[in-house]
Amino acid sequence: MYQLLKQILHTGIRTESPPETDESLRAVTRRLGDEVLRLFHGSLAIRQVDAGSCNGCELEIHATNNVYYNLEGLGIKFVASPRHADMLLVTGPVSRHMEVALKRTYDATPDPKLVVAIGDCGCTGGIFGESYASCGRVSNVIPVDVTVPGCPPTPTAIIQGILTAISLERPAQR
Repeated sequence: MYQLLKQILHTGIRTESPPETDESLRAVTRRLGDEVLRLFHGSLAIRQVDAGSCNGCELEIHATNNVYYNLEGLGIKFVASPRHADMLLVTGPVSRHMEVALKRTYDATPDPKLVVAIGDCGCTGGIFGESYASCGRVSNVIPVDVTVPGCPPTPTAIIQGILTAISLERPAQR
C-alpha cells in the first residue's frame, strides 16, 4: 500500500490535454445550427440503439453532449422513444436477440427517417462478423444512410456522420 501511495505522489495527476480550438469550427458550427433549424424546424431528435456493442461507441456518443462538443447547442437532442426521433444511431453488431427489436424500432420511427451506423461493428460487423449469435453489420437488418467507422469513432467523427446524414435528407414540411 505504501508503494502505491508513493507512486501516486510521485506521478501526480495525469489527464489528457484539451483539443485545440479552431475559429473556423465556430463559423461552421453556426452554419450547421442554422441548417438544422431550417431542415428540422428547430431541432433534430435522435434515438440511440445499442444492438449488441461493447459500449465503447456509447461512451463516445455521450461525449458529444459534453461542454466541448455541445451537440445540443446545434439543436440536436437525444430522445427516449423512436416515435419522437428523426434519426437512429445504431451501435454494435446486431445480435440475434436484438434483430427483431431493431426492426421494430426502425418501423416505429416516423418518415423521413435517417439511420447512422456507428463504429466498426455497426459498419462491417467488426471482429464478430456474422455467426449463429450475430447478424453482423446494421445494414443486414435495416437500411443505413451513413456509416461512421472507428473502434470507437471519435466524437468529432460521430458529429460529422450525423451532419452528413442531415445533408443527405431534405425533409418536406412536417
